[in-house]
Amino acid sequence: MTTTTLEAPTEFKSWICLICGWIYNEAEGAPNDGLAPGTRWADVPADWRCPECDVSKEDFALSEF
Repeated sequence: MTTTTLEAPTEFKSWICLICGWIYNEAEGAPNDGLAPGTRWADVPADWRCPECDVSKEDFALSEF
């Protein structure tokens, strides 16, 4: 007999653009910009740009609040 251990789902996080303040919420995604709801920040393509000010992912920081 095998038992299956269910892992607790990881909380979705938000990332904020340090240039313009636009917030990317993993739960909501950015469907108008090609990111489906539930897309984790790590899965956002490296060449993705902020939809408000066109900076790269490197200009975003994890929002801790």
